Amino acid sequence: MEQLLAVSVIGFGVWMSTHHDSCRKSLTLPVIGLGAIILVISIIGFLGALKNNSILLWIYLILLCLILVGILVFTVFAFIVTNSGSGHQVSGLRYKEYQLQDCSSWFLKQLNNTHNWERLKSCLVKSDDCNNLAREYKTLKQYKSARLTPIEAGCCRPPSECGYPAVNASYYDLSFRPISSNKDCELYKNSRGVKCYNCDSCKAGVAQYMKIEWRAVAIFNVFLFVVLSIIYLVGCCARRNAAKSPEKV
Repeated sequence: MEQLLAVSVIGFGVWMSTHHDSCRKSLTLPVIGLGAIILVISIIGFLGALKNNSILLWIYLILLCLILVGILVFTVFAFIVTNSGSGHQVSGLRYKEYQLQDCSSWFLKQLNNTHNWERLKSCLVKSDDCNNLAREYKTLKQYKSARLTPIEAGCCRPPSECGYPAVNASYYDLSFRPISSNKDCELYKNSRGVKCYNCDSCKAGVAQYMKIEWRAVAIFNVFLFVVLSIIYLVGCCARRNAAKSPEKV
């Protein structure tokens, strides 16, 4: 059963890698790595039970206990850091806009780190998030009624409060003086390599995607923790039985 669970965890990590591009799949490799570790631990437990070896079973239980503690700590942490910043609805738009100050302090620290953001920004510039908007929405009417993703809303366009008129899905009339003091209004440019990638609204959009990914992993971890806890209790029983009977060599 534990081997099947390990394969399920690895499969979940692979599924995440196919549903997120390289800019946002921050937890894909850790999830796959967790599945591989669980698989190795399960093999140790299987050998311990097969040989009725209490030493192997002790190693198995200690490692499994550490995994359970790690899963519990990460899950609690993930729910805490993803609990803030639900976005703001703007009149006339079918999507929400996100603000960086609404994010948790941990996400703020990660996204305001120059090295982290330069790496993410470089990836976003190369991605199709903004480049495909003009092809996907041929008319201004289609664009205004679109359900943009958090990254499209935060990185590909200036915040609505700036008041820049949209000419099409990839171009805004910047000759108008912004009606807001938000620094993102000055940072936005129509250039494909600039857009709003230096804006706080873009960081907030990336944070929203990260929150969705982290929350999905946290929910999956709740299931994983329950199943592994049951397996751990069964392993404790197997160790006690091994301790009562002669050890096989």
